[in-house]
Amino acid sequence: MLVCLDAPYVDTSAADLSLALGGPELPALAVRDIDLPGLPRLRLRLLGASHQVMLGRLTETVACLPGRPPHLPDALHDETAGYRFMATVLRPDGDGLRTRVAALRAELAEDPYALIGVFPGDEDAVTALSVRPRPPDGLLAWRTWHVYPQTNELVLTETVVEEL
Repeated sequence: MLVCLDAPYVDTSAADLSLALGGPELPALAVRDIDLPGLPRLRLRLLGASHQVMLGRLTETVACLPGRPPHLPDALHDETAGYRFMATVLRPDGDGLRTRVAALRAELAEDPYALIGVFPGDEDAVTALSVRPRPPDGLLAWRTWHVYPQTNELVLTETVVEEL
């Protein structure tokens, strides 16, 4: 689902992001609920240049969080909770960012398991989330894209949840 947002794009960069597990539901610009057989409702939430995913008792937030120092780990694996998180920051050369964003928008625009927000003023200012509805081995996974055209950065995250 493609949503054209009316909120201004937050002028931040990948260096401002943090990962938080747990915590409150934050105000969202757009929300998409996804029902998957045998699982609690999955809620995808756009928070601006950031996201929140809620699944049962799990809340994952990647955002610029007030009072929290910015730190987005490359990887986090909590075997006890069955939670794995990976993040990568890309800085494409030339027109690479624009090309990637155009492909992403085309791929996710009609996806029933995705939410993509486009901010006014720059069609490349995008935050997107996508769930793999039938992952292998009973795992549930989602990916996110946070695009910062002003700094030519694309933050990719992938989360895998093993036990629900």
